[in-house]
Amino acid sequence: MRISARADYAVRAAVALAHPRDGGVLSAEAIAEAEGIPASFLEGILSALRRGGIVESRRGAGGGYRLARDAADISVADVIRAVDGPLVYVRDVRPSEMDERDQAPPLVHLWVALRANVRRILEGTSLADVASGILPAHVRELAASDEAWANPS
Repeated sequence: MRISARADYAVRAAVALAHPRDGGVLSAEAIAEAEGIPASFLEGILSALRRGGIVESRRGAGGGYRLARDAADISVADVIRAVDGPLVYVRDVRPSEMDERDQAPPLVHLWVALRANVRRILEGTSLADVASGILPAHVRELAASDEAWANPS
């Protein structure tokens, strides 16, 4: 699995919006500067997040972006899906939609299990969790493992 730059930037921008200031509205410029995101790239990301119901925009003086719902009600998975679509693809197909005639059934089951674990982590982690710095216990437990940090050769 690969997290795209677009997804990484989208999550970072959404987490920035989870820290309300100035009435809960931040300009795209303020987000770009605070998070080190190229401004032109961020505009497209914020548009996708708006279409996905993650953020709302306000025009005019004092305008900008804010979360459309409470940060505790928006998962990291919601943000990634808004900008990149489904979380796990195998050759541009969702694992659950794969034809077992085209691949060995154990492989299809392996890809579905992978997707289930990715979903468990990303759907179970809200923007509020990331913004507070207190991730869910199962995520902390996985990240605390030495194996999680090792790069197999």
